[in-house]
Parts: sequence; C-alpha cells; structure tokens
Amino acid sequence: MILHGYWRSGTSYRTRIALNLKGLEYQQEALDLRTGAQKSDAYLRLNPQGLVPALETDDGLVLTQSPAILEWLEETHPEPPLLPSDAAGRAQVRAMAAVIGCDIHPLNNLRVLKAVRGLNPDQMGADQAGVDAWAGRWIIDGFTALETLVARHSEGWCFGAVPTLADCYLIPQLYSARRFHVDLAAFPRLLEIESRAEAHPAFIAALPENQPDAD
Repeated sequence: MILHGYWRSGTSYRTRIALNLKGLEYQQEALDLRTGAQKSDAYLRLNPQGLVPALETDDGLVLTQSPAILEWLEETHPEPPLLPSDAAGRAQVRAMAAVIGCDIHPLNNLRVLKAVRGLNPDQMGADQAGVDAWAGRWIIDGFTALETLVARHSEGWCFGAVPTLADCYLIPQLYSARRFHVDLAAFPRLLEIESRAEAHPAFIAALPENQPDAD
C-alpha cells in the first residue's frame, strides 16, 4: 500500500497510527502542503479534492478521506480490532472520533487557517495570536466534551483497555493543540492516554518527527 500524506497533517497522522496498529506495511509518498503539492495534476488524478491522505491499496483501489480509510482498514483487516465488538460500543467510539474529526479538526486545518490569516475582504486577516485563539476555541470545546466521554468509558484508552479509532484521532489532535499553544491542563484523562501512546510502538512510529519528510 502507498499512503500519500504529509508529516504534520493530522489526518495523515491518524491514518499512520491505524495502519501501524493493524501491523500493515505501507510506503509513504510525501506531499508538501506548504508548496501546494497536493494540487498537482498527478495528485488530483488520485484525489480530485486535492487533500491528504489518499491510500492506494495493493489491488489498485484509491481511498480518500481518513474516516473512510480507517473504516476500510477495520473491515478488510479486522485484527486487531479498532472498534468494540458490540454495536453500542462501536457507536460510542465513532462518536468520540467524530468530536475530533467533525467538530475540531476541520476548523484548524491548513486551508481554513489560511482563510483566517488571509487579507482578502471576505477573510479574517488574523495574526498568529488570532489564529491560535481561533483554533484553541474549537479544540477546548471539543476536548471538554471528550474528557467527559473518556471518564465514562476509559479503562486506559479512550474507550476500554486497548486503542481504538478514537485514540487514532485523539493523539494527532493533542499534537496540533500544542502547536496552537492550547493549555491542556484541564484535560488530565486525555493526557493520561497520551502518556500511554508515547510508550506504544505503533504511535511512536506514526509521530510526525519520525516521518521521512519531516523537517
């Protein structure tokens, strides 16, 4: 498999974690989002949306959008599972993942932050402090809810005693929160999960600084 992504992209990061947890081998093709490499004609033929990640499977299928990729991995490589065996548990894990994937991350990804920084009349023209405040507001809102959900369901990880899809989403968002100087002291349960991830080989291998295109 080939993972097209970017070392610091949260969606690429969560996909690397899932691939690593499944024990799957994959190559990486780096796209530097800062230079617009994701908008090249060659990449747009793979992913018409021009976003990362995209996953080329061994049989030539091209998958886009990290939630779809992670669900495909779970369906086609079910061991070890990243979703609980019961329907209620699966719904809870998906809800936790969606707190980040739907309500936090989209508001602090690169293309949105460019608009927040932009100087066009229809854009906000914020300085870096304004960008940090914008991103931090949505991160804190989401993490506040997630802290409560983890308190209800955690036995060491977001849900239960083993990593799930929710952890694949959480760890990259914690990384991103620090980039925006978010004070995380109010989220001790999330930080406890992060401390476990810091000792887990699958999460270590997925760290942005451990990627071949990191700079």
